[in-house]
Amino acid sequence: MSKRSRIAAFFAALGVLVAVAVVLTIAARPGVVSAAAHPGSAASSTTYSVSADLDTCGAGWGSGAKAHVNGGDQTFTVTNRTVAGIEVYLQAADSKKVYLDLESIGAAARATARVTLGSGRYRFVCLPADADPVRGPTVMVGAAPPGAQLTPGIVPVTRNDLIPVAQTYGRWVASRIPVLRQQVALLGDDASEGHLAASRHDWLTAHQTYQTLGAAYDAFGDLGDAIDGMPAPGRTAADDPGLTGFHKIEALLWPGSGAVPDTTSGAIPAAIARLASDTAQLATDFADAEIDPNDIGLRAHEIVENAIQFDLTDATDAGSGSTLASIDAELTGAEQALAPLHDILSSRYEALAATMASLVSSHRLVETYRHADGTWTPLASLPRADRQRLDAALDEAAELLAPVAAICDIRRES
Repeated sequence: MSKRSRIAAFFAALGVLVAVAVVLTIAARPGVVSAAAHPGSAASSTTYSVSADLDTCGAGWGSGAKAHVNGGDQTFTVTNRTVAGIEVYLQAADSKKVYLDLESIGAAARATARVTLGSGRYRFVCLPADADPVRGPTVMVGAAPPGAQLTPGIVPVTRNDLIPVAQTYGRWVASRIPVLRQQVALLGDDASEGHLAASRHDWLTAHQTYQTLGAAYDAFGDLGDAIDGMPAPGRTAADDPGLTGFHKIEALLWPGSGAVPDTTSGAIPAAIARLASDTAQLATDFADAEIDPNDIGLRAHEIVENAIQFDLTDATDAGSGSTLASIDAELTGAEQALAPLHDILSSRYEALAATMASLVSSHRLVETYRHADGTWTPLASLPRADRQRLDAALDEAAELLAPVAAICDIRRES
């Protein structure tokens, strides 16, 4: 299941229509896109046609004699009456919690969605692309019928909320790059002295360190591909002449077929020297780089998704049989990406503790395949039942992390 599918499934199951920008993007063309905010019978909903424009945001709900409406299910068809795209919130006027977020409604396009509201004061807020927010009239909503499953509201996360989070994470990454360089230097030293076993151990240690930095990959740019890229389609790490970095060295150190590589000559020293040069350049470049605050909430989920898609299928192994070591490092990376978001999420995500526990339990399961000498059981040799347990554990972690991406989707101040 893709990242977007997992996020959509979470909100559908919970009955929440928050951060529809992440769940569902509305096409910028005339038409209707529906997003069910709450399971149940549409016939029980009160239906409103609502305008979204610069003058009458929210008109059609609570205007005039309808300034007070009954609580419970509310179905809104929101029509963009401007000549450009617009974003629309349904917001609690007092707490500023958002109960409905429709992003990128194109000119003349409509979006239909349903929420279940309890008593309180609500308003629509229209956010044109190139203009200040327009706040609609405040509508008094009465109590919902007994037993109604209310749509939870979430206080929006702003760019200013996430800037210090991105900075904290960036400092952690910056502290790990010198460690990575030292580990690559040790790999070069042991290889030059002909110590194959030590070189393989050094490679694994350095590669795991790099794999923990997954939330910063976009900030690494092309250097990320040079350091840990995969072979071109139709090629292997051994025969791709354009491949550099960890996987090229992996294929050279573990050539298969019983071959014993000479680490002191041929392609191995050159590949290690290139990796050392690239990691040195990474240290220089990252000193001036910034983690995009808009990305930080996505990364923990993406890291686990990538582990499921690429590592659990053994697509990233180039001969070392260290796929489980990579997954172990990626789970560390996901934990490090999630950690600075704790204060933001603690008041917004009820399953935060369960999410953190799922990462920890997945980590412990993976580490049962690490041996006392630092080697790992090859993924390919695991019994089917073990593979299924790993897949289930990572799937659970990915499902729980999906809402983090939605909750941390940056929204404009309204």
